[in-house]
Parts: sequence; C-alpha cells; structure tokens
Amino acid sequence: MTASPHPGLDLLTTAVLLLDQHLLIQYANPAAESLFAFSRTATGQILIDQLLSGNDIFHATLRSALASNTSYNEHELALIAPGHAVLQVSCTITPVEFRGSALLLEFRQLEQQIRIAREERIREQQQLNRELIRNLAHEIRNPLGGIRGAAQLLERELSRPSLREYTDVIVKEAGRLQALMDRLLTPHRLPQPAQLNIHEVLERVRSLILAESQRELIIRRDYDVSLPPLTGDKEQLIQVVLNIARNSAQALQGSGEITLRTRIGRQVTLAKKRFRHAVQVDIIDNGPGIPEAIRDKIFYPLVSGREGGSGLGLSLAQHYVHQHQGVIEFTSQPGKTCFTLLLPVIGRDEGGNISAAG
Repeated sequence: MTASPHPGLDLLTTAVLLLDQHLLIQYANPAAESLFAFSRTATGQILIDQLLSGNDIFHATLRSALASNTSYNEHELALIAPGHAVLQVSCTITPVEFRGSALLLEFRQLEQQIRIAREERIREQQQLNRELIRNLAHEIRNPLGGIRGAAQLLERELSRPSLREYTDVIVKEAGRLQALMDRLLTPHRLPQPAQLNIHEVLERVRSLILAESQRELIIRRDYDVSLPPLTGDKEQLIQVVLNIARNSAQALQGSGEITLRTRIGRQVTLAKKRFRHAVQVDIIDNGPGIPEAIRDKIFYPLVSGREGGSGLGLSLAQHYVHQHQGVIEFTSQPGKTCFTLLLPVIGRDEGGNISAAG
C-alpha cells in the first residue's frame, strides 16, 4: 500500500483539499472524499470547479487568493457536489507552497456544526431535567408510601364494603404513582456492554409489537445485513427501539405501516468524537405525525402527545442512547415520522473498556 503524502491531513476530521496553481485538485483527505462523495484516485486530477460547482463567487475568490497570496474565510457557502447535492459549508482558503500545492482549502459542514451544537445543548438540558425529576421522585416517594400504608390500615378497620371501595382507589392510585416514581429513577443503571447484532434487537421488538397490535399493523424490514456488530447493552437497546416503535403503533391505532431500516454511516461525529463507522437505525411510520406544539419538547420527561401517556418512553430512550455515545433524532410530517438512531461501532481495549473505533 502506498504511503499517504500528507499523513497529518489524513487524520483530520475536517475536509481538506490541496490545489495547484491551475486549481487542479492534487490531494483530498478521507474526510473530503466522504463529504464530497468522490475518490481522487478513481477520478484522477480534476479542476475544483468540476468537483464543486454552482458558486461563481467562490471560484473567483480562489483565483484572487492565488493572485494576491491572501487567505480568505467564507463562513456560509453553498456548493453543488457530485450527484447535485447542495452542501452548506464554511471554508478557509490558505495559500501554501508545498510540493507543488498553491492553496489549502479546509471545509466544515454547517449542518454538522449546527447538529453538534444542538446535540450538546440537548445533553445539558436532559442532564438538568433528569436531576430535577430524580430529586422530585425521591421527595414524592416517601410520603406516597405513607399514604398507601395508611389507606391499607384504614381499609382493615372499615366494616362497610362500600367504604372500602374508596380506600381501594387510594391504594391502587398510590401504587400507580409509586410505579411511575420507580420508572423515573431506573434510567440511572449503567449499561452492561457486550457484542450484539442490531438486527436481533429489531427482530425482538418486531415480535413484541406484532403480539401487542392488531393484524392490520404491518412491520416492514429493510436491513443491511453487512452491518458490523455493536458493543452495547442489548436490553437497553431493545427498550429504546421498543419505546419508539410502540409510540408509532399507538399513533397508527393498530392500522398502518412501520418500517425498520438499518444502514451504515461513515466518518460520523457523535458527542464530539469522530467514529469511522456508525450503525444507523430508522423507525418509520405512516401515521399522523408528531403535533407541532410538542416537537421541541418531545424528549422531555412527562411530555406526551397521547392522552394518558406518561411521557417517559422517549426520555428514557434518549438517555440510553446517550449512554451508548449515540444520538437520537427525528423528522415528522403527516404521513411520515422517522426516528433515527446513530450508534457508534466501538470495540474494547485490552483492559476491557469501551473505546472508539475511529
């Protein structure tokens, strides 16, 4: 295998291109090949405007940087990549003199930067929410046990069966609230990592949802069977997918379609870490969609779009996904709601600890 002429640039997570005096691409690092969906070794030397078109000002800036030997920063740039995909990026243009290269271009995808910043805000907010809910649950738990115990003692002293109906209501409702408090406190269990096949998780969830639902519900499978194994807590991941799929089934009211889809993601940034590969799981339904009023709060505890829902399922799912260094996102409109899980492909070091595979 031929050694890379720029091993330091190969390791960068930002996309880097080196151009010569004629604006021919001399080098592209792996992040650039991934971002722009091309292979420099397969295509040979090509002009930058053949790879990235649709922005005359950008190409004029490149020529100006060459002529004046001046650096430029373009903070918001729209470029058309191969396949006619429009990329929103920022770009730093730096004149260089190195092995025939004249310009170094460094690109950062704006969408990715925005997503990473949003992800970090969500993590911080969720941490505050969990601490608040946990403290509240602890405060409620003790007096709730006292109320239930007192109602049980009172029930024994009552001779009229009609009066016992009231104490029975108190006991049952206190029990229901106790179960809710327990659910609020359970997410703090640490994962028990082991190697697993994500399709085994999905098949388990598929069986459970079909057993709970009516025959009119269809669950389709669109699996990439070449996916590598994950390292994670199988029971937690089953709970994650089950909570989402169960919400979909309830939104469909037992009649409609759910699709379970898997794909591989490459060069993915999750929780400020770069991974060579990540497993992507999409749970898609053709239901009415998530109400606009709760979309920004859908992962908050006690927020539910369903009457009688506890609002804990998605909050718990997000917590478990974050414990696996992954992310959970969604898009929703009437007729199509898609929840996407991105879980990094991680291995174990010699000490048995989880480590990134990239």
